[in-house]
Amino acid sequence: MEKLLCPSMMCANYGNLSEEVEKLEKAGADIFHIDIMDGQFVPNFGMGLQDVEFICKKATIPVDAHLMIENPGSYVEKFAKMGIKIIYIHPESDVHPTRTLQSIIDAGATPGIAINPGTAVATIKPLLPFVKYVMVMSVNPGFAGQKYISSVDEKIKELIELKEKYGYEVMLDGACSPERVETLSKMGVKGFILGTSALFGKGKPYKELLDGLRALLNMRNLHDII
Repeated sequence: MEKLLCPSMMCANYGNLSEEVEKLEKAGADIFHIDIMDGQFVPNFGMGLQDVEFICKKATIPVDAHLMIENPGSYVEKFAKMGIKIIYIHPESDVHPTRTLQSIIDAGATPGIAINPGTAVATIKPLLPFVKYVMVMSVNPGFAGQKYISSVDEKIKELIELKEKYGYEVMLDGACSPERVETLSKMGVKGFILGTSALFGKGKPYKELLDGLRALLNMRNLHDII
């Protein structure tokens, strides 16, 4: 199963986004991940709308948006029109999450949900038939560079056990180190949001770092075959 490596553009160099997009695409990135924050659902602000629009126009690979905002349904159409292909909402911030997920589909995008470390799988089960991706937050959302919360491992296992029944893929966002990518890929996680733990601020070319992650994943796949 081909894995998805998704650079978190919140960690990129805002001063030269054009070059960052080009370098990451040439390095083999699969999806650009954009965090949208309103300062209310999480105590921080993400990328500006002009930067989001620029990345969508510049990119030749899909762009997703992680809406860490109150009332995300009010903004679905806006982001879909920008060219966002996958839209994640937090059920914790939406009074009518099912309606919002349907609005994502109606807007021509792919629906996903993101769940915080403290959110139980049981509470989001009614939403699973409506989504293509479930993104597990292994840190509290809003800031880069946090430590991995190991208690989410059980949640990941539970979601992987359910994914065949409901037809979604499991993604991981937060402290995705190479070791974590290798271990959780083996468990069945499909994709990883890459920030400062594996990709940015390492002083190495993006291609070298992404090639290293691919090598880990390919080695694991080879072991599975043998």
